[in-house]
Order: sequence, then C-alpha cells, then structure tokens
Amino acid sequence: MSTLFTPLKLGSTTIPNRIGMSALTRSRSSATVPNEIMLKYYVQRAKGGAGLIVTEGVLITRQGTEWPQAPGLWEKAQIDGWKKITDAVHEAGSKIYAQLWHVGRVAHPNAPEQIAAGVPVYAPSALSARGGKFRFISGEPGYVTPTEIADPTVLIAQFKQAAINAKEAGFDGVELHGANGYVVHQFLDSTSNHRTDKWGGSPENRTRFALEILKEFVEVYGPNVALKVSPAGGYNDMGMPLQDTIDTFGHLLREADKLGLSYVALARYNPYLDMEFDGKKARHAARRRRDVHALPEKDRRAEELVGSGKAAGVFFGMNWLTHPDLARRIKDGKKLDNAPDYMHLYGAEGVDPALGYTDYKEAA
Repeated sequence: MSTLFTPLKLGSTTIPNRIGMSALTRSRSSATVPNEIMLKYYVQRAKGGAGLIVTEGVLITRQGTEWPQAPGLWEKAQIDGWKKITDAVHEAGSKIYAQLWHVGRVAHPNAPEQIAAGVPVYAPSALSARGGKFRFISGEPGYVTPTEIADPTVLIAQFKQAAINAKEAGFDGVELHGANGYVVHQFLDSTSNHRTDKWGGSPENRTRFALEILKEFVEVYGPNVALKVSPAGGYNDMGMPLQDTIDTFGHLLREADKLGLSYVALARYNPYLDMEFDGKKARHAARRRRDVHALPEKDRRAEELVGSGKAAGVFFGMNWLTHPDLARRIKDGKKLDNAPDYMHLYGAEGVDPALGYTDYKEAA
C-alpha cells in the first residue's frame, strides 16, 4: 500500500496520505449547531489517519432537509461549533474540507427547519421528485412539488456566504455537493431542470449554476475548492439519457478544470441508490453499468487506482463510518471487522447519539 501513503498536494495544502474520508450524513448536530459528540467523531477519524476529511453535508441556509439534525453554516453559533472541530482535527494531524449543501426540491414544507425558515421549498423547476419518505414528519409524507426559484443568484450568494463562514471556522477548503440529486444536481439534470432561461436547456446553461458557485468559492478560497458529482447516480430520482449525461458532465468538468480546483470527486455507481417505483427501477436504470469498484479487497483496488495514475487519491465512505482507524488498519494490513449499526446509522430521537456513531472499536 506504499502509493496510498505518500503525500498529496491539494490546492495550497499538502495532505499526508491519499486516503480521504468522504462526506457521510450522520444527523447528530444540536438542531443545526455542531456539538461535542460531533467533535469526538471527527477527531477519532483524524487520529485514525485520514489524510483529508470531508464533512457531512453542511447546509448553507435553514431549510427542511431530508435529514433532521443536519448541521449548518449560516450563523455565528455554527461557525463557533465548527471552529472547535477544525482546530481539533488539525491538532490530530488531518486536514478538513466543509461540504456545502442545499437540498433543493427534496426538502419538505412541514419539516421544522423549513417552517422556521418561512420560505418555500425551492428548486430549478416546479417538478417533484418521485418517491421519498420523511420519516421524522408525522404521516411520513413523500416529496412535494417545489417552487421554481425565480433568481438562482440568490442561492449562489448563499453558497458564497457559507464559504466565507467556512473560512472563518478554520476549514482548509470547501467541497461543492453537486451529487445525489440535491440542488446543484437538480440544475444539471435535464429531467429536473425544465427552465427556458439561461439556467436551463442546453448543457452549457444547465451547468451554469454549478460553475458560478465554484467561481465564487475560488474568490473566497483560491485553489482550495473541490467538486463532488455523481454522473451515474440515481438517488433522489436523478438520471438523464446516456448522451445527455456525457454532454452535460463533460462540459461541467472541462469548465471546472479551468478554475484550478484542488480535486473533483466522482461518486462510483451504486445500484442500491437507484430509486424504485411500482417495483421497477427508475429511468436511469437503462444506463446502469457494472460496478467495477465492488470488489472484496477495496483497499487493493484503491492502491491500483492511485498507483496507475487513474486517481490521485481515494475516498472511503462506509468503511470510515464503521472504522475510526481505517487508514491505520489499511497500512497495518488489519481486517475491517466492524459491522455497521444500521439501526442507529442516522441517530434516533431519545437514543444515545454515540450509538452507531462514536462507539465503533479500533483495532488492537
């Protein structure tokens, strides 16, 4: 595993190895404010050898997210809470990016934070995603038809302010969450974006929203800006025809490359994220491809990707969730033997937040 444990320069920052921790929804904040159990969680993984930690999705504004107890970064208490975490992660020897997030049409008007926000559920177009279930809302409702946002620059300004707040909170950089069917992905996808103005229609127009946010991020953070996309993903009812996917993401990545970003993270295809309706896979299933990453020895695959030059580094998700010492285990050749606690994956009201969060054992 020698290649994985060599330093890598990302923007103006050098990370000690090429094993990153991907953004992982955990739902443990105190309402929207980072807290002590979150501090413990991130420090555990920094001490476990993560070269770069990317936070769970951090909301840029108050809204009715799919996930309760998601942290934010729009007010002072949140900045202060994240500052404690970034300071501790740095002391433990890791670097940390904030993944900035807006869920767009997959918010719900009856969610407590959406009610507190006092604004509609916004999206590129007034098109509801199919499926969905808000289990923390009475009656477990599904998605609703959102309100088309008249001026997308309002959201772009909120993303920029969140980046400014992230810098004040001590983050080494920011990652734009452009994946998994959230608002940036909704602008990119021709099935969720039916606009006829400069923000919709052609691949050039549908990528404009993401690119304008990235430009604002670069103004704040210089080269320490990243982008995550999931071109093959079907989560939250996403998925264009194959040629449209190639044209759209091809244009996005070519233009993003001109901005000098620190990295682009490509989420691998995962069939478990394909939505189902009436027992059938959604429209994106027609372009399903073999999951070449789903091998028994994923760490070996990571070494091959980095060693061959196909990737500069590799992010792990679930394995970091269940193994706070993941990088050390890989380096020492130790087994990954902690089973996920699915019952408490995202926490639960009235339950100890440490369960399924900070209680996974480290290797002897």
